[in-house]
Amino acid sequence: MKKIQISPSILAADFSQLGEEISRLEKGGADMIHVDVMDGHFVPNLTIGPPVIKTLRNYTKLPFDVHLMISPVHKYIKNFAEAGSDIITIHPETTDNVKDSIKLIKSLNNKVGLSINPDVPLKTINNFLPDIDLVLVMSVFPGFGGQKFIPEVLDKIKNLNKIKIENNYNFQIEVDGGINFENSKSVIDAGADILVSGTTIFKDNQGDIKKNIDLLKNLK
Repeated sequence: MKKIQISPSILAADFSQLGEEISRLEKGGADMIHVDVMDGHFVPNLTIGPPVIKTLRNYTKLPFDVHLMISPVHKYIKNFAEAGSDIITIHPETTDNVKDSIKLIKSLNNKVGLSINPDVPLKTINNFLPDIDLVLVMSVFPGFGGQKFIPEVLDKIKNLNKIKIENNYNFQIEVDGGINFENSKSVIDAGADILVSGTTIFKDNQGDIKKNIDLLKNLK
């Protein structure tokens, strides 16, 4: 049975004590830390930038899984890499040249991911799949936490996993948006390797992070 990784989204954390929240996630068994970066332009919300990521880097040795929801993205990639990112994921529609952005992320010693929104077809990224480490499938429209999972995305995850297996590609499939105890098993069964979850990890079971991470990984 494959090992499922959990990347808790700090979008649902207490922003008044983000460093301590990240330490709690590491102690609770998180595999990485998911950082949502929003610009108020590509998505209708504003979150954090490189200076905050650089500060948070002192609180954990876990990989920072940074999802850039900003447009244009290319000119900011270096800033986020230097701030302490380990994985940088971008949306193909936010850069003039996807291949150049992939090359830049790799040159900065980061793993590279491409993200697709629920209404973006897989064919948009097919040509780049041999060159990336991660595909982030959005199961909500990005911009705000706490949204409901869109079940139609399951077919996209299944199709992506089929493409991965048939071509012997090495990228991991990450899914983000409305992941909870009711749908995590179906997402894993569809082919997900990494689950992003915020509200469920921080709020359920009276905020018992370890219990919530364990449940997401091991639901039967």
